[in-house]
Formats: sequence, C-alpha cells, structure tokens
Amino acid sequence: MEIALLGGTGDIGEGLALRWAYDTNHDVVIGSRDADRAETKAEEYETELASRGVETTVRGAANPEAAAGADVVVLAVPAYHLADTVESVADTLADDAVLVSPAVGMKRDDAGFHYNRPGAGSVTQLAVDAAPGDVSVVGAFHNLPAGRLANLDAELGIDTLVVGDDADAVDTVSALADGIEGLRPLDAGSLANAAEIEAVTPLLINVAQNNDGLHDLGVSFR
Repeated sequence: MEIALLGGTGDIGEGLALRWAYDTNHDVVIGSRDADRAETKAEEYETELASRGVETTVRGAANPEAAAGADVVVLAVPAYHLADTVESVADTLADDAVLVSPAVGMKRDDAGFHYNRPGAGSVTQLAVDAAPGDVSVVGAFHNLPAGRLANLDAELGIDTLVVGDDADAVDTVSALADGIEGLRPLDAGSLANAAEIEAVTPLLINVAQNNDGLHDLGVSFR
C-alpha cells in the first residue's frame, strides 16, 4: 500500500512516516508545499532508518505529486491549512483513495491550550467538506505524542481513536495503525464523534506541561 503524508515534514508527519517505514512494508511518500523540502526530509528519514538497519526508499514530492496514486493520504498539516491542502490535491486523488485527518484546531491563552472548534463541527468535517464527493475521509491519529512517535527507541503502548462513516475506509486506516508496533486503533464510531476526540489533544498538552515526566503523554484505554 502507498501512503502519502502531506505535511510529512512536520512533527506528526515525521513520526508516522518513520514508524510505517520501520514497522511495515508500505511505501511512504512525503509531501510538502515545497518539493525540495519534502525531498530533503525524505532523505533524512532514509538516513535514520538506514542507521537502524532498515534499507528502504522514502520519496519526497510536492503535495499534488505525493497524493497522486496513493491509497491513503494523511493530512498531516495544521488545521488552518487543511482545507487548502485538500483542494490543492483534489484533482490528483484516486477515486478509491482514503483521506485521513489527524489535525486539531487549538488556541492558547494564559490558562493553557483549548480546543478551537470550527463552525463545521470538527476539523475532520472540514476535510470532508473539502474532499471530492467520492473520496472517503477518516479521522485518526489526533492524540498521538509526536516526539515519542518519532523516537524509534521509544515504546508506544498507546491507542488511537478512529472515526468514519465508510466501514471499509475505517478498516483500512485501523489496519495501518495496527501495523505500528505499540499503537492500538479503537473504533470510536461515526465522523459525528470527531470533535470529542479532537478536544482531547489540548487536554493532553495541558496535563503534559503541568506535570513532570509527562511531556510525551498519550492515551491508553483500559
């Protein structure tokens, strides 16, 4: 399976790219608005993987080229760039491609981070609204600690909640998540539940910032 990570040069994109390239045999493509930046980061990821005995190819390209032909396209971009990113690649997406949104809208004040719920109801719904009508959208990977994810020496032992209205698309994304060692996907229902999941992220950041030793805090349901 080919996975394109648009915004794959950022924190969450880096972590997912490294984990999928390290733990699975899926093809990983890094996307960016700047093709040169994508290619440079892809080379960095290859070097990191090679240092651990994993010889694999990670490609880098501009977002539209990265998304073209990909089976799964992860929108690893800030919430305020999400709709524009989807629209920039819409013409290149395969009809059976699955879009995955891990983005969370947040704002910060003196008290800490807070969920910035968009008028659409959730950031995941923004992706649905921007996507071509025949492309399925799944929400996943919202609450992952980016630093821990990108550190291949770190054990995860955490869960990711998956939401979607297309059962086959949910199964596809859940299988991809399950391929990452120590990451357990849990079905959280339909896309209508995305806001509740997204709102957990600022809570985790606030807890991590106010308690020693919890800077890479994740969620595990028991």
